[in-house]
Amino acid sequence: MNTKPIRLLVVDDSALARKVIINSLEPYKDIEIVGTAVDPYFARDKILELSPDVITLDIEMPRMDGLTFLKLLMKHRPMPVIIMSSLTAAGSTKALEALQAGAVDVMGKPDGAFSAHSNGEILAEKVRTAAAACLRNQTQNSPASYKPATASAPAYRTFAARRLILLGASTGGTEALKHVLMSMPGDLPGICIVQHIPAYFSKAFADRLNTLCAMEVREACQGDIIQPGLALVAPGGHHLLVKWRDSRYVVELSDGPAVHHQRPAVDIMFDSAVKAGAGPHTVAALLTGMGSDGATGLLHLRDAGARTIAQNEETCVVYGMPREAARLGAAQHILPLERIGAALDRANSEPLKGNYEQSN
Repeated sequence: MNTKPIRLLVVDDSALARKVIINSLEPYKDIEIVGTAVDPYFARDKILELSPDVITLDIEMPRMDGLTFLKLLMKHRPMPVIIMSSLTAAGSTKALEALQAGAVDVMGKPDGAFSAHSNGEILAEKVRTAAAACLRNQTQNSPASYKPATASAPAYRTFAARRLILLGASTGGTEALKHVLMSMPGDLPGICIVQHIPAYFSKAFADRLNTLCAMEVREACQGDIIQPGLALVAPGGHHLLVKWRDSRYVVELSDGPAVHHQRPAVDIMFDSAVKAGAGPHTVAALLTGMGSDGATGLLHLRDAGARTIAQNEETCVVYGMPREAARLGAAQHILPLERIGAALDRANSEPLKGNYEQSN
């Protein structure tokens, strides 16, 4: 059965950037570039005329910046948007604001080095993922609906050095992770996070979480000690491995081959924890995202004695990775996003009730 190609609108004031995006996607026949626009005003007219399925959107543009346009678009005509942002500190901050405002994904702004063989393949996959995204969940999971639960949480709890929390996510995960971490107290065991995110944006992502959450959050560095009250985010472009050395967990970073087309990969982190003997002492959650990264690793963790959670379909932006985990029987508990933080907290002080829990 023939399927219609995904209709893409490219919005960027740079003629070079538009050309590079078009050329990079030319080999992918399932994506049709139906038009381009040099600023949001032209984009508005093109959207009405062409009804694209997805748009790529630059942030820095004349007459109206992309972030302002995105907010208007999500209010009046929500649609999947991929942000193309400059690889600078300011660009990273604005890209994360765009994800909070409803953008599905973010990618570095192309230049002359952007090739169809490498970045074109990545962009094509992001376009496919965006076309499948559930925008209702991207916009309804707003920060206002998730309040930190630290006020009523026990203070100054202590945990054995072997205790560990692992979180993995992809598309829609920057906001999902924020909601989960904001709902958790700051005195939990050490946390390691893999979020599929471009290299330059991971530090800005960690820094943003650090301003919002009860625990300290920062981008992981080689040799970091994984300790209570600290959440470490895998740096984009590097796998994060958990190692047990000198009676404590430490971080090892690797620039080894991508897994599931991702580096960092959730499976790499999960499997490293199993090898480190962390299984019986770990609680792990797999959140929203396209593909299957993390599903097999979550199964390995469960088989090793870990307590495992997957986000439910109703609250995922893209129900891919958690769906694969559920299909494999890797997730003991399938929960809506708003309950995962409390479940992670509870699992470190008492077992989750029952063998399997499906939200209504």
